[in-house]
Amino acid sequence: MEYWLSIAPAGALPGRRQFDPLHIHHLMPHVWMLDVVRGDGAPRFRYRLVGTKEVETLERDVTGKWFDDVHAGRAHKTGTQDRFHHMVDSRVATYRKGRVVLVHHKDHRIVENCMVPLASDGTKVDIIVACSTLFWEDGTEA
Repeated sequence: MEYWLSIAPAGALPGRRQFDPLHIHHLMPHVWMLDVVRGDGAPRFRYRLVGTKEVETLERDVTGKWFDDVHAGRAHKTGTQDRFHHMVDSRVATYRKGRVVLVHHKDHRIVENCMVPLASDGTKVDIIVACSTLFWEDGTEA
C-alpha cells in the first residue's frame, strides 16, 4: 500500500501510467490486476494480469477471463465482488486476511491480500491491483 500512496498525484488516485512494476518487482509474482468493465448494469471484473504465484494457486492462467466465470458461483456467494464494488464506489484500498473462499489449490487455506484502486483520470476506478499471499493450514507461506 505504501507504493500505491507514493505514486498517487495530490488529491487523486494513481493510474496505470504511474504504476511501474519494476518498483515492486519482488512482489509481482503475487500481483494480479482486474479491469473494471462498465456497461449497462454494475461493473464486471476481468483479469488483466495474473502473477506466477496466482497462476500456481489457481492452477491455470486466467488472464483475460472474467472473474465471475473463473470463480463460477462462488464469486457472488462469498461477497468478494461486493469488496470490488465497494472499492470502485468509495475509491479506497482494502485489506483482508482469512480463509480462502474462492477456487484455489485445495491445500491453500489462508489468504492475505491488499487491493488498491487505480484510475486513469485520477477519479473513476478502472483497474484494481491486488497482491495476495497464500498459506498452508499450518500458517507457512505456500
